[in-house]
Amino acid sequence: MMQRVRVLQLLLFTCFTSAPPAAAGSDNHLLTAPHPEVVEIGTDFTATCMIINTAEVTADDLYWNLSQATVPKEQYTEINTTALNVTIHVSGEKNEWLLCLCKKVSANVVLNQGKFMHGIILRKGYRPTKPENLTCIALQEESRISPTITCSWVAAGRQTKDVATTFTLILKVINELSHNMSTEGNSASVSLSIFPHFMELEIWVEAKNKLGTIESERLRRDAGYFVKTKPPANIQIISENNFPTSLLINWNRPVEKQYVGLTYEIRFCQDGSHDWVYVPHVDTAKDIQSFRLQNLRPDTVYVTQVRCKNDREGFGYWSEWSSNATKRTPEDRPTSKPDLWKIVVESDVGERRVQFICKDPVFANGRVLRFDMRVQEQKEKVKNGSWESFPVNRSEADGRSDHRSSTDLKDILLADKKSVKVYVTAVNSVGKSAAASLFIPEKAHELAPVEELRGWVHGGQMWLQWKPPNTEAVTEYVVQWVSGDGMDWQRENRSTRLTVIKGDLKKFVCYTVSVYPIYSGWTGQAATVRAFLEQSAPEKGPTVRLNGRPGHNEAELVWTEIPQSSRRGFITNYTIFYTSGDDVLSVTVPSNTTSFTLTSLSGNTKYDTWISASTIAGSAEGSRHSFTTLKYAPGEIEFIVGGASFGFLVVVVMTMVICISKKDSIKKNFWPQIPNPGESTIGYWSPDYPLKAETPKENCLSGISVLDVDMCDGKTVFDEDKTSLPLKKDKYLSEEHSSGIGGSSCMSSPRQSVSDSDEGGELVDTTASTVQYSSVVASNGYKGQTPSSQPQSAIFSRSESTQPLLDCEENPDMLVQEGSRHQRFLRRPAANDPADFNQLLEMEQQEVLEPLDFCPLEEDSELTLTDEQSADWLPTAPASSYMPQLGGYSQQ
Repeated sequence: MMQRVRVLQLLLFTCFTSAPPAAAGSDNHLLTAPHPEVVEIGTDFTATCMIINTAEVTADDLYWNLSQATVPKEQYTEINTTALNVTIHVSGEKNEWLLCLCKKVSANVVLNQGKFMHGIILRKGYRPTKPENLTCIALQEESRISPTITCSWVAAGRQTKDVATTFTLILKVINELSHNMSTEGNSASVSLSIFPHFMELEIWVEAKNKLGTIESERLRRDAGYFVKTKPPANIQIISENNFPTSLLINWNRPVEKQYVGLTYEIRFCQDGSHDWVYVPHVDTAKDIQSFRLQNLRPDTVYVTQVRCKNDREGFGYWSEWSSNATKRTPEDRPTSKPDLWKIVVESDVGERRVQFICKDPVFANGRVLRFDMRVQEQKEKVKNGSWESFPVNRSEADGRSDHRSSTDLKDILLADKKSVKVYVTAVNSVGKSAAASLFIPEKAHELAPVEELRGWVHGGQMWLQWKPPNTEAVTEYVVQWVSGDGMDWQRENRSTRLTVIKGDLKKFVCYTVSVYPIYSGWTGQAATVRAFLEQSAPEKGPTVRLNGRPGHNEAELVWTEIPQSSRRGFITNYTIFYTSGDDVLSVTVPSNTTSFTLTSLSGNTKYDTWISASTIAGSAEGSRHSFTTLKYAPGEIEFIVGGASFGFLVVVVMTMVICISKKDSIKKNFWPQIPNPGESTIGYWSPDYPLKAETPKENCLSGISVLDVDMCDGKTVFDEDKTSLPLKKDKYLSEEHSSGIGGSSCMSSPRQSVSDSDEGGELVDTTASTVQYSSVVASNGYKGQTPSSQPQSAIFSRSESTQPLLDCEENPDMLVQEGSRHQRFLRRPAANDPADFNQLLEMEQQEVLEPLDFCPLEEDSELTLTDEQSADWLPTAPASSYMPQLGGYSQQ
C-alpha cells in the first residue's frame, strides 16, 4: 500500500514540476525561480523557493534535493519567512532535478503532497570556444582555379548533446556581398560564381550555442593567397653524351600564366635511394619550364620530381610532386681506382699462393669491360713489367657503379722470401682508371698488425674497435670478413679506431673478421676475431659414438663437432646425458672437448646416451646411442685363470718340495724296502744255536748258498723236508697269495705268520705296513753229502721285511718244472759249520751267480691246499731232527 502511495506521489510531482510556475490562486503553495533553459558546467547556480497563498508553513520548513540527495544546510540562504535560497556548483554533463520540499505534510498525504513540492530541471552545457587556425584553399579544376573556397579550423571546446555548438563560415569579398555557410563540423565550403582573381577576401568563423557566441580571427588576404595548382605535367629528361654529369629536364605549366604566376621546386636522387637532393630555390625562382641538373655521376640512373606554386612571396600552396621521371646519365672514364685485395693461402713447403681479387671502382662511370694487371717482383732490375689483361664477363645490367661485386684476377705462387707489387686498372667503353696497387712483403718481414682488436653487436650492426700499431706509417686499414665461401672487405682511413661493418651480414652466421694495416701499399699482418651478428640455438646436436668397446664400469664417448654452418652461435659447452632405466644423469664438459669417459657404470647394463650442444641462445640435442657394459672387466677373467693356475702351480711346487724333503718317509710308506735275504738277522732255530742278530752287509752274497736241485730229485728233497716240519696245516699256510717284489705280478698280499708254539700260541699281529713271513726248509744236508754226526734239525729262516713271501718261496711245488731245470734255494749256512761255509765259498768262486728265478702267478689266483696236499708238500724229517721252540718266533 505504501509503495503504491509513493508511486502516486512521484507522478503528481512530475506533473507539477513539469508544468509552468503556478499562478496566483493555484493549489500549489511553492514556487521556484529562476527557470533557465540551460546552465553552464563549471559555474555556480542559485535558485529561490517561495511560499505563496498559505500560512501553513514557513521558510524553516523548507529543504532542497538535488538528484534525490538533500543539499546541505550550509548552502541555504533564508531571505525571509517565505523565501529560501540555495546555491549549488554545476558539474557533470548529465541533466539533474533541483526540488524544493516541505517538512510538514497535511493529514491527507496523497491530496496535499503536491502543494508543498516544486522544482526545476537543470540542462547542462559548455560555452563555445574561439575557433583557431583558420585556413582556406582554392584548388585547380582543369585549367582554371575553382570558385569554391574550402576552409577548416580547430574548435578546442567541448560540447554536450543538449547544448550543441553551431559554426558559421563567413566569406566576404571586399566591396561586395558576404557569403556564409553554417555547420556543426570543423570545416565548410563557400561557392562563388567565379574565382575572384586579384581581389581581396575576408574570411572568419562564428561559433554559437545557448550559452553564447564567439568569433575567430579574420583572414584578409588576396584571393591568390588561397590558390593551390596541379603539379607540372609531361616531365621529360634528356641525356646528352657530351655531358655525362648532367641531365636536362622539361615540363609544362599546369595553369595559364594570366591567372597565376608560378615558381618551381626540383628534387632528384639515385634510383633505389630515398635521399633526395633539392635544387636551390634561387635557381628555379623564375617562371621557367626547363632546367639542367648538374654535378651528377656518370652512368647513374636518377629519379626526378617537380612541383609549383604562386610565385608571389608567401602566397599560395605548393602543388603535389609530379610523377617520377627516370634517366641514366652517359658513361665517362673511371675517375677512381679499382678496389684491389688479396687472399693468401699458406702451403707446407714454404710457399704462399696469393689470389688477387678486386672490385669495380667506386666511380666506374660506366660498365667495366676488363681489368689490366701487372705483376712486378721487388728485386727485379727492370721496373717496367709486362701487363696482362683479364676480361670481365658480365651481363648488361651488371658491372656498373651500382654493382660492385668482386672479380678474381690471378693466382700467384710466391716463395717464402719473395715479395711482389701488383698494379691493376679498370677499363670501360670511354677509357681506363688510375692504377690501384698492392704490395705483398716477404713472409719473414711482414709488418706489424693492429692491437687489441675486439668486436661486438649493437643495434643490429657489428662494431669493431682496435688500437693502431706503434708506428705512424699506416696509410689506411682494410676490414675483411669471411663466412664459408663468401668474402668481402671495406677500407677505412688511417684515423679510424672505431667502425661498423657496412656489408650485408646475415644472422646466425659466423664471420671471421680481420683488420689489415696498410703501410704505403704494403700489407701488414692481420688481427682476427670471430663474431655473430645474432646467435641462436644450434640446428642439430652432435652425433655420439663409442670409442672402441665399453668396459665393465666405463665407456669412452667421442663425437664430432657440429659443422660451422649449423652452429648458429658460439658453442659454450656440451652436456652428456646417459640413462639406465628411469634415472637420467648428466655431465657438462667444455666446448673444446670432443671425447669423454663415463665412469662408475654398472656391469652388464644397457645405457642410452646423447649429447646436447649449447649456445647463449639455447641448446640442441643430438641422436641417441645405446651400448651395454661388459659383464667382466678386461683382464678379470685372465686374472682369475692366472690366479688359479698360479695357485695350482704353488700347490704342485709345494707338493714336490714336500716329496723331496720327505722322500724317505714316502718311500717307506709306499715302497717299503725289500731286505736282502743274505743279510737277514734271523739265525737258525736250533737247540745248539742261540738266536743272534747279525749285522747286515751291503752288496754281499757270501752268506748265501745256492743249491742246485735237479727236477728229478725234487720230490726226494720235499719228502725229506716234510718229515722235518711237522707244522700245523692251518698255521703254516695263508689264505691268500699275492705277487712279486717291487710291484711285480708275483707280489703277495699280507698274511699271518706261523705260530711259534704247538700249544696254540696266538698269531703275530700284522698291519698293512708290516707283514711277517717265514720259510721253513727241512733238509738232511746237501745232496750227495753225508750227513754230519750232529742231529738233524729243521732250519727256519725268518726275515724282517715288510714284503710278503714270493709265491715260489711259499709254495715249493711251484719250483717243479719239466725238463732238467735246476732250482736254486737260498740258504744261510750255520755259523758253526765250517765245512758248509767253505764249500759255499768255493762254489761262489767257481761259478757266476745267476739271477734267481721267481715263479710268477696269475693275479687274483689262489693256492688252496688240502690237508693231504699240505702234508705231501711239507718236507718230512725224522722226529729227532725237530727241536721244539721254547721261546716262540722271534719278533721282526
